[in-house]
Parts: sequence; structure tokens; C-alpha cells
Amino acid sequence: MAAQFIDQFAKNLAPDTRAAVYDGSKQGHEKRTKLLFDTYADPDRLRRLAGEIKQHVLENLDTYLPAVEAKLLANGAQVHWAATGEEACAAVLRIMQARGAKKMVKAKTMVSEEIELEHYLDKQGIETLETDLGEFIVQIDHDHPSHIVKPIIHKNRREIAKSFEREGLGAYNDDPETITRRARQFLRHKYLAADVALTGANFVSVESGRLVIVTNEGNSRFCLAATRCHIALVGIEKLVPQDRDLGLLLNLLARSATAQQLTVYTEFVSGPKAAGQPDGPEEMHVVFVDNGRTDVLASDCRDILRCIRCGACLNVCPVYRQASGHAYRSVYPGPVGAVLSPLLAGEKFPELADLPKASSLCGACHEVCPVNIPIPDLLLRLRAKGKAEGAPLAAAGTPPMGAWAWLASQPTAWKAALFGGKMINYLPTKLLPIPALRAWESKRSLPEWRGGEFRKWLRNRQRP
Repeated sequence: MAAQFIDQFAKNLAPDTRAAVYDGSKQGHEKRTKLLFDTYADPDRLRRLAGEIKQHVLENLDTYLPAVEAKLLANGAQVHWAATGEEACAAVLRIMQARGAKKMVKAKTMVSEEIELEHYLDKQGIETLETDLGEFIVQIDHDHPSHIVKPIIHKNRREIAKSFEREGLGAYNDDPETITRRARQFLRHKYLAADVALTGANFVSVESGRLVIVTNEGNSRFCLAATRCHIALVGIEKLVPQDRDLGLLLNLLARSATAQQLTVYTEFVSGPKAAGQPDGPEEMHVVFVDNGRTDVLASDCRDILRCIRCGACLNVCPVYRQASGHAYRSVYPGPVGAVLSPLLAGEKFPELADLPKASSLCGACHEVCPVNIPIPDLLLRLRAKGKAEGAPLAAAGTPPMGAWAWLASQPTAWKAALFGGKMINYLPTKLLPIPALRAWESKRSLPEWRGGEFRKWLRNRQRP
């Protein structure tokens, strides 16, 4: 079961890895919260509005998808449709083969991870190079990203320095500036030698047909500057109705993802280069990818397709902080992955069906989501679906909750239990009355007792 797997994975994490994930996600959440509330008097109103815009798109995709195709064609781009990941990979290969292309430079895109494009092209003799620094490090380590925005949140600079030394990028040096400079030196000639550039798109405006690509390293600009062919892999849910919607969504994305007022590089790509432009791709291909999204759209969990891949729900999640993204066994980790991964995988990967149980349902993911996705509600819907389909309600070894349910519904017994809980703080572990409690207490420290005030407050509260 997911809860057991993730718990075991967390226990087996190296201390350095756990510290890197915990500190990185915690700092990201705290910076995001401060910046958002320092800038806006009512950020909740903005995220509700953003959620309504994205939900409107989902409810009207049948209208917006033909409209954006027409606009892209008018802009000079070529449009391809892929119902599955396999079809998307095949479309990319056909485009490259038509040009006799053998080398690709690639900006960070979750869709390409989702469809395993790199492995597919590698089997066809195509050299594919990640140009985002984090993704590049993941690639040379034959690893997998563990965060939507920060793919190497689980690594520290000492590990990266060892990887660079192993790959012949220089003697061991864990200075971040040196690491970055060496990556730039290695990648620079790769940009110039590549035949094709591949990117994703954070948003696509139906009004103008513009693809919006946001990065913090400028690597997508390098990809597009030297190559003659641009391929964009885009999930069908990435549309926004108008250009003006981008003002809201880009502000929320930058603050939620990296605690910036605006991402360092924000590109608006309308099509291939115009006749008067000196540089840029001569061809632009947009591959719209379904790969299970239509099935999600038809379900009662369609709200998850609002996701703008900011990673805020990962940063705040107590389960993710302890276990890291690899524990989720899928491209999309954390709370959003616990909903999206089993829905996209469907029957192809039934082992992911238990991910909705890997959550404490604390609700923090919903509170920070910039497009107001009710993730806890969606997790409960998937749990109910699993129950209806005959999945076990709990993992083997999970204690029954019937006694707790009875206790929580009996005020007198509950008060007695609270008093007992207070007394347990003063008992040595070996004197705890129940063996199960002794085993539990041996691995945990109970917090200082702070109860007893709620009932007093309720008695004294004046009724309206």
C-alpha cells in the first residue's frame, strides 16, 4: 500500500537527502507565503479567480482546442494531435526524421518525462540533451526528478560536484558558481550543434496562439536561438482564453513556484521566425498531448487538470517533506501526483492506484494551490472509488479505527481519554498501560499537553 511504501521509503532515505528535501521545500513554502501576502491584500481572491479561469477552459475544451489550432496555423506553426504518449513520441520522431535531424536540445518539460520521450528517442539513435541545470544533472546521473520545479531538490552540491568530476567536466569542486559555469561551458557548443529544440509550454493563449515558456536559466532561449526547428509538447489542458489572463496566472505561478515576482525569463512564442528576423527556428511544431487527460476530464476529479505545475503543494506537504518525490513512483509527486498519477496511468500502472492513501488530508495543499484545486476532496473521491471497486480499505497491520470512532462520539469517555492522555506525559515508557502504546511511545515523543481550553471557551461563548 502507498502509505506503507512511502513510510518505508522515508525511513530508508539517507540523512543528507532527507535534510535537503525537507529544508528546500520548507524554505520554498515560507518564501512563497511571505511574498504573496506582502504583495497582495487578498491573495485568496486571486487564486479563486485563477481557478475559475482554468476551470472555464476545462469545461470548454471542445471549443478552445479547434480555436487555438486555427490561430497557431495562422501564425505559421504546424499542429499535431497525440491521443497517447506513444503517438506523441512518434510524432516527434517523424518531425526529426523529415529533417534528417539527429541531435536535440531540450528545455524542461513534464510532458516529455510523462511520455518517456528521451528513452524512446535514444532507442532510435537520437541524441537528446537536457539543458535545464537540474534536469541535466538528473540525466547524467541516470536519476529521476523528485520535484516538479526543483528536479534535484534531493541532491546537495557535494553530490553534484562528484557527478561532474565523474563525467569529465572538471576536478572536484562543490562551489555553486563553478558548477554552474562548467555546465554552461559544456552546454554552449551543444546548443550550436543541435538540429532541433524541444520545449513545453506553461500556457497557450487561444486569443493570440502564443506559447508562454517560463524558465529561470534562459536555457529555452538558447535552445530556440540556434536551432532551425522548434517542437513544443503541450498538454491539452494548458490553454488560457485570452492574453490578459496571463497577467494573473504568471504572477501566481512565479510566486508559488520560486517565490519570485516574475520568473526571470518569460517568453511569448507566436510561431517560426518571420522573414525579417535574423535568428530563430524556421519551423515550429506544436504537439498537443492527451495521454489520459480526456478520461480525467470525464471523471469527477477533472479539477486536477487546472494544475499549473508550480510545486507549491509539494513544498507544504508533510508527507512529501519526509519521503521526497521518488517515493511516489511516478513523474508527478506530492499531493498533485497522488491525484493525477493514478488517473493518467489508469490500468497501465495499477500499482499507482493506492497513491491517494498517501496523504494526511491536512488540507495544506488546497490552501496554497494558486488555482484553488480542492486536492483533499479529490483524494477522498479516489479513495471512495477504490472502495467501490473492492480495494482494501487499509494496509495490512493498520489498527482498526472502530474503537476510536466510538470514543470520539462519547463526550464523557472522550474527556476521560483526554485526561488519560495528559497523564501519559508523566509516565515512563515502561509504565504505559498498553503494549501497543509502549511500542508507539518508544519511537515518538509526545508534545507538551496544551488541551482543556476549548470546552471552557465554548461554555463561556455568547450565543448570537
